Amino acid sequence: MSGNVRRRLAGSAAIGAVGVLLASCSVNVPDPEAPKPSPSESTLSTPTITPGHDAEAVAAKDLPMTAGGTLAAGDPVTVSSRMEEVPGWSLVHSGLQGEVRYKRADGCALAIRVSVNQGPLVVSGDDDASTKALFHYLDAGIAAETLKPTSLRWGQDNDKPQHSVEFLALDSSSGGAAATVLARLFSAPASSVYISLACPNPGALASARVEMDSKLAVVPPS
Repeated sequence: MSGNVRRRLAGSAAIGAVGVLLASCSVNVPDPEAPKPSPSESTLSTPTITPGHDAEAVAAKDLPMTAGGTLAAGDPVTVSSRMEEVPGWSLVHSGLQGEVRYKRADGCALAIRVSVNQGPLVVSGDDDASTKALFHYLDAGIAAETLKPTSLRWGQDNDKPQHSVEFLALDSSSGGAAATVLARLFSAPASSVYISLACPNPGALASARVEMDSKLAVVPPS
């Protein structure tokens, strides 16, 4: 990767912690002084209510990439996480510049970041293309064909039928360590969710992913 890349995206630090490289280099943000669009603001707060938007109906369905247009413009998708309830996991920090970070006793690391004002990266009405543009912005060396669809829980109401939201994922391994990065840029609200999970070995990553899936939910705008 070019030597002028100076600042890692919050969350990729989890990957660096175990020495995992993504597509032969870490997922980084270029020099902040460079004239490129930059995630300028991040939040994990509860979004505001949008008049006339049926948020309950949106939350009651799966959200594949093709359904991104059903979201309201402006209010970001957020993330709810209770990883600290899983034995071995502890909270490193919460809400620091829009990032929540956890660590597991065996060396696994999880970072979650919600960013808004992603308009310069949005392909209007196309969450799939927008997400690929986000990955390309983070690292131009990431080939689109290496990104694989995956899903997370959509909505945090445990007493209701479970639904899923589609993401794109990039898996990587290096020196025995393993990592996965999940991201989606929601084109309608122009906000993104970026999650990195890195572990000392593939087996640890597999178990950490199961635990993450059980305690993490992507929350639609209300």
